[in-house]
Amino acid sequence: MAYHPFLAASKALDFPMPSFLAQPGLFPGMPLLPSGAPALAMPKLSDPSPGQTPADVSKALGGAGSVLRPIPQQQDDDSEDPQVELEYKDLWDQFHTYGTEMVITKSGRRMFPSFKVKVSGLDKRSKYIFLMDIVAADDCRYKFHNSRWMVAGKADPEMPKRMYIHPDSPATGEHWMSKTVSFHKLKLTNNISDKHGFVSLPQTILNSMHKYQPRFHIVKTNDIMKLPYCHFRTYVFRETAFIAATAYQNEKITQLKIDHNPFARGFRDTGAGRPQKKRKHLHSFGHQHPGF
Repeated sequence: MAYHPFLAASKALDFPMPSFLAQPGLFPGMPLLPSGAPALAMPKLSDPSPGQTPADVSKALGGAGSVLRPIPQQQDDDSEDPQVELEYKDLWDQFHTYGTEMVITKSGRRMFPSFKVKVSGLDKRSKYIFLMDIVAADDCRYKFHNSRWMVAGKADPEMPKRMYIHPDSPATGEHWMSKTVSFHKLKLTNNISDKHGFVSLPQTILNSMHKYQPRFHIVKTNDIMKLPYCHFRTYVFRETAFIAATAYQNEKITQLKIDHNPFARGFRDTGAGRPQKKRKHLHSFGHQHPGF
């Protein structure tokens, strides 16, 4: 079961997307809400512009890196109660115990463990859009010292964040519930000069030595163009939080990646004869294979 770390809730958070997008420059003419304004006080927005494309919508679903914060709850407008289960939770828990790390590079690296969920409780005939984003978990910068992560100061300014729309979207509830939903194609990068469209190149820009939290969103709509005007159900799994780095810092995390990631097969210890030098090289330079 998903939950939000800032609100004691046993089900998804239901909030209007405009409250998430109320930041300068995202949608011209959108009035900004005062801090703490209730969700129901949001002004009614006009329909999407006829000239907007799915790429425009994707780029708009993000903004200056916002830190996770309490989101106003709102009474559900229907009887649905989607349930979301994190796949490979036991593996995520193992990484979380030591402080999960994800390597970021200029060209982009995929996450491991991959973010995958199993969804139930949807209306079979209705259509839904599934999205994922990764936001700053706090306003701190970290360092790995004496075998543990410690706060090293205030966070660097965040780059604009984008939402990754699952390529199957929109699809029926029956489609989504029939299989595991995977966001394995999303890549993590520190390339601040990335100018590519997010639809064609699913990457999100992160700062090294900062902590991040993946979030999963369900939107009941049959039209991607209407995303900014719909209610989002947001699911957060605490065990998926991670620290971004350009090289692994904790040897235990490195070993977990080697032991469980199929793409790391060539780097596994096949016996007592594995050279110590190779192990040190792998630890120092992070990913040596796409997906690892």
